[in-house]
Amino acid sequence: MSEQVEEKKTALVTGASRGIGLAIARELGSLGFRVLCVARSEESASKAVEAVRADGGEAEAYGVDVSDSKAVAAASEEILKKYECVDVLVNNAGITRDMLFIRMSEDDWDAVLQTNLNSCFYWSKNLIRPMTRRRWGRVINISSVIGLTGNAGQANYAAAKAGMIGFTKSLAKELAARSITVNSVAPGFIQTDMTNELGEDIQGNILKMIPLKRMGKPEDIAATVGFLAGPNAGYITGQVFTVDGGMVM
Repeated sequence: MSEQVEEKKTALVTGASRGIGLAIARELGSLGFRVLCVARSEESASKAVEAVRADGGEAEAYGVDVSDSKAVAAASEEILKKYECVDVLVNNAGITRDMLFIRMSEDDWDAVLQTNLNSCFYWSKNLIRPMTRRRWGRVINISSVIGLTGNAGQANYAAAKAGMIGFTKSLAKELAARSITVNSVAPGFIQTDMTNELGEDIQGNILKMIPLKRMGKPEDIAATVGFLAGPNAGYITGQVFTVDGGMVM
């Protein structure tokens, strides 16, 4: 576990209902953050809230379609009226629509870019200004090693995740003067519902690419986010942390 925050701060996590997002929400709750759990439906977000509260943390649920700029703006306005500032923003929400590029539809391209990349712009645009007034904040974007290496059948996903990295570095340069750090975490292959559905042959081929010879856990990503969100990471910005068992070196 990372160091406990000194005072109650508010953290917002998108895609918090399962997998990596749920682990991040629980980690931040255990560190003393008030966690605003965002998922596509309030019902899904409420499941994350229950998990955070079961760990002794404080949390609230928000059902928001992160690909909808107006929905994000409305939710942000509601949140800022209540809490004045979101201190830590974790852009984690993401989807895949895998297909070889020659067969990829425009809808599949747009859906992945909207959810994975444009949502980062929407939430950051709406929530960063109060951070600048307080001269403190953390923005953590959950990218992927695929954004660094590319992957056949994932041109849309790779483009979105690479875009998140460029967005991270540019925003870090703009906000550094206000003591706001912006970093990216790039997970490798993590044990989630998605990877659990892969066949044994595919999983075996994946493990051959990982020096540590195992997939990561959502908690591995959450621990990194917890550190970046905390008081000991104030001199780290514009960085990409690959948490991948050594797959990308």
